[in-house]
Amino acid sequence: MAEPIVTMPTPIDDMVAIPAGSFRMGSARFYAEEAPVRDTAVSAFRIDRHPITNRQFAAFVADTGYVTLAERDRMGALVFRPSITPIALDDWRQWWTLRRDANWRKPDGKTTVFASRLDHPVVAVAHEDAVAYAGWVGKRLPSEAEWEYAARGAGETDYAWGDAFEPGGQRMANTWQGRFPIPSDRRQRWWTTPVGSFPANGFGLGDMIGNVWEWTSDRYGEPDAAAPACCGGKGADDMASFVIKGGSFLCSPDYCARYRPAARQPQTIDTASCHIGFRCAAD
Repeated sequence: MAEPIVTMPTPIDDMVAIPAGSFRMGSARFYAEEAPVRDTAVSAFRIDRHPITNRQFAAFVADTGYVTLAERDRMGALVFRPSITPIALDDWRQWWTLRRDANWRKPDGKTTVFASRLDHPVVAVAHEDAVAYAGWVGKRLPSEAEWEYAARGAGETDYAWGDAFEPGGQRMANTWQGRFPIPSDRRQRWWTTPVGSFPANGFGLGDMIGNVWEWTSDRYGEPDAAAPACCGGKGADDMASFVIKGGSFLCSPDYCARYRPAARQPQTIDTASCHIGFRCAAD
């Protein structure tokens, strides 16, 4: 189908003001790269209420003619392939493939976002693509500390909403359902969900957990630069790795329980993937 012209602006007032404060950053309860727990101070800032959507990114591309990294020379993006049978979880290449025809317009290499996913988070965007969009709207990417502080919603619990993953049986975020990487219901398509589909956190921010990993402005390094990546990420031994936060629709308790504010993962800047997006911040 022909792509419609999308000219929706991204207003600066669609942001949430986060007050200055101190918090206990990190966790000693889950993965080694989240430790040590340390006292961290954050100045006041603003952050987008939800991840940048396909609608918003399309307006940026229409206005500037920007070409994403995945589209240049058909570099493509990583696309998830579910399994129909249980498999060993020791090699992420079993469920990831690089598709040269995958980019933000068709993050699975097949289906256009213009058909029904304009209000889903944009994905298949590399770090430089996120930085370019942020500059267009006069914003920036959040630091890792800002992102984690905002995700915690002024609390210090395991999840953005408390210490129970599904309080009272309620799903609080778009994370993997069933045994990874087998969809729990093959009649339903696993993927992103429209922004705001799940409850906001204590600061009024949506999708800080699950749906898509989000780029930050921080290079990946301490506390544990040797930490491995999961979900198709590349290891932190590459010096051009940045921190991504929040987990995605692919995070699962039996493989990657990184749908928490403290969770962090390295991602190299030369990689675009169907489960990584971003939101912007401002001073």
